[in-house]
Order: sequence, then C-alpha cells, then structure tokens
Amino acid sequence: MAEKFVRFGEKPEEVHWLGGIGARIIHQAPDGSLSIVEHPIKPRGLASSVHTHVKEDEYSYVIRGEVGFELAGESFTAGAGSFVAKPRNIPHAFWNAGDEPALVLEIISPSGFENFFVEMAAVFPTDRPPGPEDFAKFLEIAARYDLNLDLASVPRLVADNGLDLG
Repeated sequence: MAEKFVRFGEKPEEVHWLGGIGARIIHQAPDGSLSIVEHPIKPRGLASSVHTHVKEDEYSYVIRGEVGFELAGESFTAGAGSFVAKPRNIPHAFWNAGDEPALVLEIISPSGFENFFVEMAAVFPTDRPPGPEDFAKFLEIAARYDLNLDLASVPRLVADNGLDLG
C-alpha cells in the first residue's frame, strides 16, 4: 500500500506564537520517529531560555536570518544553510541574533514535543500581560514534557545578545 506524501506548503497549519518564537507543525511521523516544526523568530527575539530535553534530540536548520545558539555553555551564531544538532540531555538555548525575521526548520526525534508549542500558545494570553497563573501552567506543561528549564538564564541571554522580550 502506497503512503500518501504531502509536499511542503500543501497543508498550511496555524502558527502558534509564544513570545518571540512561533511554531508551525509541518509533519508528525505516524510511527512517532520524528516531527518537523517551522520556527519563525521575531527580530532580536528570544526563542528559548536555556533548557534541557530528556526524551528527544533536536536538529535545527537555519533557513533565513542569523540565529544565535548556546549549546553546552558555548555561544555561536549560525546563518542560513547552517545545521545545528542539539542532543538530549545537553543544555541549549536559541534566539534571533539579527534585526530581520529568522526562520528555523526543527527536526525533533522522537516526535511528541511539537505538541508542547500548541499547549503553550493556548496558555499565554495575547490580550494582557501573563500572570502568575499563566507561569504556573507553563511550568506544569514543561514538567509533563520532561523539559528542564533554566529560567534564570533569561536576563543573561537578553543582556548578552541585545534581545527583546516584547
């Protein structure tokens, strides 16, 4: 039996925004082996604090822009055409290092973590500043996905890289 293939762009999905990063789920493998997520990142936007995945590996392919990465405590910038591996159990963060929108294609293996973005976008309000109850829900969701967060890294990442949290 032939499997149906979907070409990129045939099935546009909603972009789920969480601060300076969006997530559009492009593909979820039926066998759970991987998912592909497109991440638009606003200019000078912080995509994530330092965090560590327990269950999945992530691979980032920079399509457009300059993206800063911190991986195992080392920082670097990757331009269009760069590929960055972020293995599980290795702390990492990333952000848009430029003044133009950036676009990253993320491969997550195994799949499942892509749903984190959908859940998170539903938690944070777009019509008001987030409150304590929103952050409590954020921590609950992160724990469910075995995502270890270093939220104390945010002020350092913002200051060191000239980022905008708005």
